[in-house]
Amino acid sequence: MNNHSPGDSLAEPSPAMLDVVVIGAGFAGLYSIHKLTRAGLRVAGYEKGGDVGGVWYWNRYPGARCDCESHVYSYGFSDELQQEWNWTLRYSEQPEILQYLGHVADRFDLRRHIRFNTTVLAAIFLESENCWQIETSDGDRVFSRFIVAAAGGISAVQRPTFPGFERFAGRSYYTAQWPHEGADLAGKRVGIIGTGASGVQCVSTLAPQVQHLTVFQRTANWVFPVWNGPTDPAVDRRVKAEYPHLRRASLDTAGGFPFDLVEGSALSVSAEERAAIYQRAWKLGGVMFMSRSFNDLLVNREANETAAEFVRAYIRGTVKDPAVAETLIPVDHPIGTKRPPMDDKYYETFNRDNVTLVDLRKSPLIEFVPEGIRTSAGVHELDVVIFATGFDTITGALTRIDIRGREGRSLAAKWSTGAQTYLGLAMAGFPNLFTITGPLSPSVLANMPTAIEQHVDWITDCLLFMREHGYGVVEPTAAAEEEWTRHSMEVAAGSLFPLANSWYLGCNVPGKPRVFGVYVGGFGHYRRKCDQVASAGYEGFLFDGAAHGAPTAARAGTPSQAHASHA
Repeated sequence: MNNHSPGDSLAEPSPAMLDVVVIGAGFAGLYSIHKLTRAGLRVAGYEKGGDVGGVWYWNRYPGARCDCESHVYSYGFSDELQQEWNWTLRYSEQPEILQYLGHVADRFDLRRHIRFNTTVLAAIFLESENCWQIETSDGDRVFSRFIVAAAGGISAVQRPTFPGFERFAGRSYYTAQWPHEGADLAGKRVGIIGTGASGVQCVSTLAPQVQHLTVFQRTANWVFPVWNGPTDPAVDRRVKAEYPHLRRASLDTAGGFPFDLVEGSALSVSAEERAAIYQRAWKLGGVMFMSRSFNDLLVNREANETAAEFVRAYIRGTVKDPAVAETLIPVDHPIGTKRPPMDDKYYETFNRDNVTLVDLRKSPLIEFVPEGIRTSAGVHELDVVIFATGFDTITGALTRIDIRGREGRSLAAKWSTGAQTYLGLAMAGFPNLFTITGPLSPSVLANMPTAIEQHVDWITDCLLFMREHGYGVVEPTAAAEEEWTRHSMEVAAGSLFPLANSWYLGCNVPGKPRVFGVYVGGFGHYRRKCDQVASAGYEGFLFDGAAHGAPTAARAGTPSQAHASHA
């Protein structure tokens, strides 16, 4: 695929013209390649890593684990795959998830379509040819009618700068790019910066292994337990028998899980009954603490405070040092408005003699020095520093590619004041470019495999619709994009999410606009909207420059108001 020229006709692609280029080979990329090739399309995948896996290829840090239950965090498109694969843990760890994705790639013969160790550097839409010209890190220039961006919303590593870092004499690692050969930290003095999802898992795993662990906390997070353990054989048999029902049920729920929010406000019951409900939901573990207790925790500040107080009491009852316990209690955001890390032993870890918690709000980090890190309270001597500093989420994986649509307009420039999309699937001015779980879709607030399959199925149906009708170009109208973006912002504003300076809003990236990047109206509502758009002749989209069916203005539509309580 070196230096091909685009063909003269797009009705029947020449050997030099691909139908689809898929960017990424994680959950989204693999299913995209499988679905599109099964539909008879000419597909090539590009993956910057050395093998399949996406986020699970790169994130190999100690303790890396999924925060969704294994039987849910898996593909549902093949019943044979569901029946033959046996998860060993209730919440799978990184090695097993990577093994699973490798099994999927082998079972469906997907690797032959993928170029590994290859980064997509640029993509330019050639208006005269109605195709994309894609430039890669290995010098290739390829041409494709469509691009499906499956690069992931949590894949662009954020690397903050620290004064004096180059003077540090020890070793350093990023959780998001952990060395594949591992790192021997036994007997070392280790510091970790960041207490988000990755940092929390790292802390509880490393503490028993290292000489001393110093946790540098910038922002305290609400951490939920998952009560992980070996898969119960009886549960496994039941799940496999009920998979068809569980998958169908997931399509209509708020989070893409086979259970929905319970009914009832946290303020509608007595304090005693509320405490019992919270205790029962806490024992269920993970996301079920909030989703299986009350339905107004993310829209009502007073209700949210009751959940926060339950967790505060848990922290104070678990951490022996009262001062450390108070430092671990968040004070700047309602519970659930940032992604809650999941770990069973995080709070207990701070009872260990070899663990020190440093509150960077009270003792700011001043600089790195050869022997470690200097804060305003003094020097912490370290052999190793681990950066659990997160990602440029939601948009970063795409804005770091030089993507240029009509008239050479840059996608990064289009999103410089905040992401704008139609359904999180496509952008006006960028024809034949689709995004999997893109900005302003339910994305990271839904179970990702469920959301991915819904997106890929929708995109594939759209491409088959185009093939059936002889269309070569599709893009959303500016009016449809503007309306969906406005609707997404309104739904987010009706929730408590904007009260947190989270990566949902891009607040962890200096200079990034503070705009909520995820649709919080619920996955089930979102899926029904996508289906309505398709059944109405792809309402809000233009094909070959014109709307299919009724005039564009009449077909732009207004998304119905979703309730933020479904987020």
